[in-house]
Amino acid sequence: MLTTLLTSALFCLSAGPDPLPGPHAALFTEDLSYKIAPDVVIEEFDGEACWFHPRGGIIPSDTPGAPPTVVITMQKWFVNVSDYFSGLSMIESADFGTTWSEVVTPDTLAWREEEGNTTVGVCDFTPGWHPQTKRLLGMGHTVRYQDGKLMKDPRPRETAFSVFDAGTKQWSAWRIIEMPDLPEFFNSGNGCGQWLIDDNGDLLVPIYFKAKDEDTYATTIMRCGFDGSTITYKSHSDPIRHDSPRGVYEPSLTRYQNRYYVTMRNDDRAYVSSAGPDLQFTPKQPWCFEDGEEIGSYNTQAHWVTHSDALFLVYTRKGANNDHIIRHRAPLFMSQVDTEKMCLIRSTEQIVVPERGAMLGNFGVVTVSPNETWITVGEGLYKPEEAMKHGATGRVWATKIIWSRPNALRLP
Repeated sequence: MLTTLLTSALFCLSAGPDPLPGPHAALFTEDLSYKIAPDVVIEEFDGEACWFHPRGGIIPSDTPGAPPTVVITMQKWFVNVSDYFSGLSMIESADFGTTWSEVVTPDTLAWREEEGNTTVGVCDFTPGWHPQTKRLLGMGHTVRYQDGKLMKDPRPRETAFSVFDAGTKQWSAWRIIEMPDLPEFFNSGNGCGQWLIDDNGDLLVPIYFKAKDEDTYATTIMRCGFDGSTITYKSHSDPIRHDSPRGVYEPSLTRYQNRYYVTMRNDDRAYVSSAGPDLQFTPKQPWCFEDGEEIGSYNTQAHWVTHSDALFLVYTRKGANNDHIIRHRAPLFMSQVDTEKMCLIRSTEQIVVPERGAMLGNFGVVTVSPNETWITVGEGLYKPEEAMKHGATGRVWATKIIWSRPNALRLP
């Protein structure tokens, strides 16, 4: 059964008391412009858990000119327990989000039981199309619980993956990428990270890692092979390190004009670094505006929106009348990146998902077509009663960035 979207902000506004914001006026960045059209995929909160980590991937149609199938994976967050996530679910659309399927929860992406009264699952999952093998591949990392709570350190972590069969609409049982037997990979994973596909089909996967007795994470880019069913580690780049607190983690990677860019979370501020094709990264630097002022993002992930003519960053920050939001994790902002100065252009900053009392820090970005890029995020209802006073209702958003000129980057 297909479930019609609650509202389509691109074409109309709701007549009810809580309308979606309409499409923003076009923003001009040199000769490229775009419109921002927020949509709601699903709206649901049962008082105990809300949808979290929604991230999309596409399956191209075999019919020329037909829309791709957009697959969004997500999971429930049990709001009263830190980082307590269910197994993964999915929802899909074959008409650019006009209608969505019902939510499906595959057994192959569920929790598993381990020795020592330990439950292990996969979270922070990001799907993406692998054109060389014509497979939708998803990656995240493992999370472990004991007695209904996050397992205490030292807690092992691995990069997990699953492959979606578009014909049967089945996900393979999730598996773990086998890593070199090195102490630093005791706790390592691709959590919430945008990953890339090299021209030869290799995967470039940003991960963060630390040894069993270490307190701080380092970031690296892992090169892997993928044959359509198995991911195989090949190598990794020199680590990017930060002494404290907790290091640099939850990295996301993009490629723009033959250069790689990685954005990284840190407890105090967000960092950025870049590299050429050799993946030798420059010294990291805090994310700032062009006048040198730090953007005010901290302890939260950021992600890239990449167009062939411009590079953008999506992020959260303080200083936006959002002190009531934990870690200032709403609204979601988007700004153009000055790639020469490695900074954000303040005049281009736009709100792409509004603040309604809920956290929006755990989000994803997917290029759906040459004309559209989507930002997907669920309203995280930390302290639900307080969040709901500000309007939060458990929405999963899909904000459409509609380009004035087609994105000429190689798309799946």
